[in-house]
Amino acid sequence: DYLGSTVQVIPHVTDEIKGAIQRLAPENDVVITEIGGTVGDIESLPFLEAIRQFRVDVGRENVIFVHLTFIPYIAAAGELKTKPTQHSVRELMQIGIQPDCLLCRTEHKLSEDIRKKIALFTNVQLEGVIECLDVATIYEVPLALKAQGLDDVILKRLQLDAPQPDLTGWTEMVRRFKHPESGEARIAVVGKYTNLVDSYKSIQEALIHGGISNDVKVSVEWLSSEDFDGENQVGLLKDFQGLLIPGGFGQRGIEGMLAAVRWSRVNEIPFFGICLGLQCAVIEFARNVCNLKDSHSTEFLEDASDPVICLLDSQHQVTKKGGTMRLGAYPCILGEGTTARDIYGTPEVSERHRHRFEVNNNYRDLLNDHGLTISGTSPDGALVEMVEITNHRWFVAGQFHPELKSRPTRPHPLFASFIEAAASYGQSSSVPVSNRKEAVRS
Repeated sequence: DYLGSTVQVIPHVTDEIKGAIQRLAPENDVVITEIGGTVGDIESLPFLEAIRQFRVDVGRENVIFVHLTFIPYIAAAGELKTKPTQHSVRELMQIGIQPDCLLCRTEHKLSEDIRKKIALFTNVQLEGVIECLDVATIYEVPLALKAQGLDDVILKRLQLDAPQPDLTGWTEMVRRFKHPESGEARIAVVGKYTNLVDSYKSIQEALIHGGISNDVKVSVEWLSSEDFDGENQVGLLKDFQGLLIPGGFGQRGIEGMLAAVRWSRVNEIPFFGICLGLQCAVIEFARNVCNLKDSHSTEFLEDASDPVICLLDSQHQVTKKGGTMRLGAYPCILGEGTTARDIYGTPEVSERHRHRFEVNNNYRDLLNDHGLTISGTSPDGALVEMVEITNHRWFVAGQFHPELKSRPTRPHPLFASFIEAAASYGQSSSVPVSNRKEAVRS
C-alpha cells in the first residue's frame, strides 16, 4: 500500500484516522468523533493531529471542536478555579486546535463573571462556554446541555438548519428515573468481578432501563460470589426482591453463585441468569432437584461425572482463545406457552452471545422432566439458549447477553419483565424472606 515508502505517524497513521471518520460521512449529516484521554497524553497526539488536519481538509465551516474540561471547586476557599481549563486549552492551541466550544464540568454553577473569564483566556466566544453541572443521571445530560444552548451553538457554527426535537419521551424517561412513582426493587447481583462495578456497566444500565419502564426505583447491590456459603447466604439475600447472576469465566466463586441460585429458587425470589448465570441455574437444578449431586461444568471440572454443562462441539478443536468463542448475534426460537415467549411477544428473537460452553443435550430430557423448561433454542434445536421454571414466580435465564441491546427508551424485554416481577414481589410478599430462610436447607 505504501509502495516502499517509510511508514510514519504523520501522514500514514493520521491519514488512517481521518479515513475512518470520512468513511461514515456519506450516510450521515453529522459525524460525532470522540477523542478520549487528556490533552498532552502521548497516546492521544496522533488523534489530535488527525483532527487538526481534518479541519483543514474539509474546511473550517464543516468542523466544530468541542472540548470537555473540568472546573475544580476548592472547598476551603469556596472558589471555582479556571486555571486548569486555561492550561488545557493553551495546550490544544499549541498543537493547532482552537476549541469552538467548552463544556465545563463542575459541581457548582458558573457565575457570569467566571464564564466571561474563561471566554477571555481561552479565546472562545461567551456563548460557547457551556456549564456542564453534575446531574443525577447521565440521561439528564442532553436536557441540561440543551437548556444551556449547546445545540444552537453547534448548528450556528456548522451552518445547519434543524427542527426543534421532540424531547417529551426523553424528559419523561428522566422523570421516571429521578422520581419513580411505583415503588422500589432491590436487586442483588452476585458475580465474580464486583470489586470493579464497571465490569458490569451494561447490566447496571439495563437494570435502570427496566426500572424506568416500570416507573420503579432500582437499587442494585453488588455482592461477591466468594462471600457466599451455605450459612451466610440467607443473611446476604433476605432483603432483596430479585437476584441476578451475570456472566463470567473460571471456577472462582462458582459455588457461591450456586448457593445464591438455590436460595432464589427455593424461596421463589425472582431470578435472572445471564450467560454463566444460566449455566449456574442448570447445575444447581441438576444437583438439588434432579439429584445429580456431582453435576458440574467441564469448564470447572473436566472429569465431572455429570457434565450438565459442556464445551460446544465447535470448540473441541480450538487451541487459540482470542476471538474464537461463539460471538455475535444469533437467532433464538422461543417455545410456545413459555414465560420467555410471553415476555418477548414473538416466536423468534436475535440476541448477542459470547461463550464456549453450553447445556449438555444428554441431560435436556431429565432437566425438563423435573421442571426446568427449555424455553429457547437455536433454530436447529441443537443449542439451549433459554431455560425457565414455569411454576416459579419468575425464574428465567439466557445463554446470551440481553443487556447489550437495552436502551433507556427501549428497555430490553427481559430486564423490564424482571424488574416488574421484583417490584411486584416486594409489594405483595406477605411473609418476609427472613422468616422462610430454613427452606433453603430442605
